[in-house]
Amino acid sequence: MCGIIGFTGNINAKEVLLQGLKALEYRGYDSAGISFFTETGLKTIKAVGKVAGLAEKAAMSDDCTKCGIGHTRWATHGGVSEVNCHPHHFGKVTLIHNGIIENYKELQEELASEGKEPVSQTDSEIAAMVIDSYYKADPVSAIKKAVKKLRGAYAFCIMFEDHPGSIYAIRNGSPLVATNTGAGSIIASDMVALIKYSKDYFVLPEHHIAHLTEGSINITDLDHNEIEPDMLHVNWDMAAARKGGYEYFMLKEIHEQPEALRNTISPRIKDGMPDFSEDGIDDSLFADINRIIIAACGTAMHAGLIGKNMIEKLSRVPVSVDIASEFRYQDPVIDEKTLVITISQSGETADTLAALRLAKERGAKTLSIVNVKGSSIARESDYVLYTHAGPEIAVASTKAYTVQLAAMYLVSFRFAYIKEKISGKKTKELIKELEKMPGFVEKMLSCDKAIEPISNKLLKTESLFFIGRGLDYALSCEGSIKLKEISYIHSEAYAAGELKHGTISLITDNVPVIALATQEDVFAKMISNIREVRSRGAKVIMIAGADAQVDASLCDHLITLPPVNDVFAPFGAAIVLQYIAYYTAVARGLNVDQPRNLAKSVTVE
Repeated sequence: MCGIIGFTGNINAKEVLLQGLKALEYRGYDSAGISFFTETGLKTIKAVGKVAGLAEKAAMSDDCTKCGIGHTRWATHGGVSEVNCHPHHFGKVTLIHNGIIENYKELQEELASEGKEPVSQTDSEIAAMVIDSYYKADPVSAIKKAVKKLRGAYAFCIMFEDHPGSIYAIRNGSPLVATNTGAGSIIASDMVALIKYSKDYFVLPEHHIAHLTEGSINITDLDHNEIEPDMLHVNWDMAAARKGGYEYFMLKEIHEQPEALRNTISPRIKDGMPDFSEDGIDDSLFADINRIIIAACGTAMHAGLIGKNMIEKLSRVPVSVDIASEFRYQDPVIDEKTLVITISQSGETADTLAALRLAKERGAKTLSIVNVKGSSIARESDYVLYTHAGPEIAVASTKAYTVQLAAMYLVSFRFAYIKEKISGKKTKELIKELEKMPGFVEKMLSCDKAIEPISNKLLKTESLFFIGRGLDYALSCEGSIKLKEISYIHSEAYAAGELKHGTISLITDNVPVIALATQEDVFAKMISNIREVRSRGAKVIMIAGADAQVDASLCDHLITLPPVNDVFAPFGAAIVLQYIAYYTAVARGLNVDQPRNLAKSVTVE
């Protein structure tokens, strides 16, 4: 979850590192540090807090350097302090790390028996100590021996003090991407740190060692075999990774949803039908499937809940949605007629990757919906459906969520058609409606002026509830996580019919309830549930369809969607929920893009 970067080349490395860390800050922002070669040896600068504080300290030094590594931290082992900040140094080794070393304690005890003690409380320093213990002037040999002792996930960038100008890297689970340009060689945990220098890159294969010098990047496996990496290309540029005049990335990304939806939907439609041929997904994938499992985490899992509803409704095939972090501990029932769909924005979510691997081990077919080309989940899945959201910088996911919805709708339509549960004519009707979603979402973006004053009234709220039924319940789960993660208001989502089974005891005077009622088939039931909370003093914010007949006494605030088929209402309601979370957090004076204790890509279990 941390951001790491390494650069060696013919330009100012400090500038490259600091700019890269600023771009990567969404991956962790507890503290930051850089280490670099100078004429007199290695130098390290660290600071607690944001990268801006590190940049201020670095500006006090006029050291000239062409090679260095940098890190912005999301704390896992050890508190937030300068001593726990990366890079870590021991002996001749200086190292940055993204991941968790699971056996660090036993390694620490082993090193202590040799009289070696760490100065920090981190597992990362233990890794540096282990590498140094094997170092005898040969970096590759030391790294190979050390990683045989390490258990867990890691992406390391390593410098050895007697090898100036060189950076070594290896990974297991945690991501690393790299490229060589006219300016030199650069490696990082995310493409946003590389895009200023190149749109072409490669993903460092797991258990391979990269040796970066100014002119080249040499890659070998653990058996000394050199390999040529598979080069990838991104179709976005630096502008996509900047705020572009918006106060926060989150607001910018909310407004980028129409384009992201067009880019995701349009290439998958041919002759009015959903078509995955350009994705290499043949209809045979769906032919013999009698059960689907969707495994994902957080917002991606909520997209899966919508997908479950759509697939079951259209195909009559049972679908379960599992929290990826629990999936493999449940000893799931999987066979060759099971399709496991994993969903992840980054394609590096550790728990989702573990779920994918288990599914493959047990013979299931696997399809992944991801946003990042060449990511671990994309590479290991049988089939991959790329969303085309571009970079998403804000920790709270917005455009990644709606394109995941679009992907799930496309899959559900094609699956139902292949299963002969809906006709070609019906499929084309559904696709025609889906093609309208970018324009529908564009209309919804103008509702911000109505939602901002409503959100301002949640300024002092301590606890809030979302309720809904069917698709609206799945949306409630997403609305709740959005609000709590960036506004820090305690919020829970409930299937509206479950209120009377305990939760309604928490509804008292002035407790806000956000009630989603966009589905006509359960609208009457939702009205009854809203009356239940209203009679107990709740302040109700209601989100309803265009044709809903709502008594003025039923709610304090009514937000009405433009006319749309109920099946597609989630695309519009999602915008409302994103705005509510955004403007509530702004009203509370919080950093919307970088909520406390959170980071964008969860690459540790």
